[in-house]
Amino acid sequence: MIPPRVLITDGGERPALAAARSLVALGCEVHVAARRRVSLAGLSRGVHGTALVTHPLGNPVGYVAEVGSLVSRLGIRVLLPVTDASVEALLEHRAVIPAGVALPLPTLASYREASDKRVMLERARDAGLSVPETVVLLTPDDLAHLPEARFFPAVVKPHRSVTRLDRGTQSRHKLSVTLVHDPASCRTALAALPPTAFPVLLQRWVHGVGEGLFVLRWNGRIVAEFAHRRLREKPPHGGVSVYRESIGVPAALRQAGRRLLERLDWQGVAMVECKHDAATGRYVFMEVNGRLWGSLQLAIDAGVDFPALLVACALGEAPPEVSDYRVGVRSRWFWGDVDHLYMRLRDGAGEGRGGRLAAVRDFFRLRAGDDREEVWRWRDPMPFLLESLRWLRRAR
Repeated sequence: MIPPRVLITDGGERPALAAARSLVALGCEVHVAARRRVSLAGLSRGVHGTALVTHPLGNPVGYVAEVGSLVSRLGIRVLLPVTDASVEALLEHRAVIPAGVALPLPTLASYREASDKRVMLERARDAGLSVPETVVLLTPDDLAHLPEARFFPAVVKPHRSVTRLDRGTQSRHKLSVTLVHDPASCRTALAALPPTAFPVLLQRWVHGVGEGLFVLRWNGRIVAEFAHRRLREKPPHGGVSVYRESIGVPAALRQAGRRLLERLDWQGVAMVECKHDAATGRYVFMEVNGRLWGSLQLAIDAGVDFPALLVACALGEAPPEVSDYRVGVRSRWFWGDVDHLYMRLRDGAGEGRGGRLAAVRDFFRLRAGDDREEVWRWRDPMPFLLESLRWLRRAR
């Protein structure tokens, strides 16, 4: 059988690099598209890099047309988008992609439902997960009705991570979650949001460790499951995982996560992100990420190769269920961990982490044999070198 040609979008993202390395090792002909021809995944060993002019946020219609043209020219069999912006653009304009090209994603309706944080609160509660104490602000006028100071600290969450710039255009932008410590900082954060960000969720801070359930569900069958625990994040109080560990899938999280994805009629990969509440021991729902996630390389290193399994499913194969993997494997995103260290030295302790001396000790404490570097690989050094040059240039 001739190995399939695969196109991975968003080559500057770490999940794109993890997927590219996985599929090259599988024997696929891997092409990576990015805004720059020289990208993190595009420089990986055995990968063919290419540049895309159009951005999925600024011009989703033009972006899909450009991707469709590239797919036709390269003879691509499987198309793997990586970011929310590219996933939604390709789902919304799927008809532009040539027939016969596999796009292993859920339906647009399922994806949009999973991406709506307000809707998913009720879905998660029905599935058996706890949800944070939440105030829903329907419009910017609701800023006058914020909860009292005892509600804080809290997080400000737009109902969707990607929204239109305004209701009359196709252009979109990406919104992020903001930690606020009091009503004044909350008003400032809310005032900076565009009207299309509303409804906005104001959620009381949950004290606990972040844990995630990672699932590949295909044609109603669970093909693979994996779970991890966040050990360090950027920013330290909560954000992108920079150091994490594989854990066994907790029974309660597995049951609730499967029920949640079943009710979404999910197809493809998804991450059900939760916090393990330190006070109650329950899993508190944060969100569903309906795409390849930032800690993908950890799952691959632990023995669950989601990209390979996803491509197999997309091509009509029926791989056996994978749920057995190595527990205790840790993965570090080096430059993200450097940023974490810098923030702790600058600002003091993170939540429950001790002071500045503890931050330095944590950074240099690695376990031989169990720790992996996410981007650095001896046999594939160029992505790390590129990332290092860009980090150093940014730090100057």
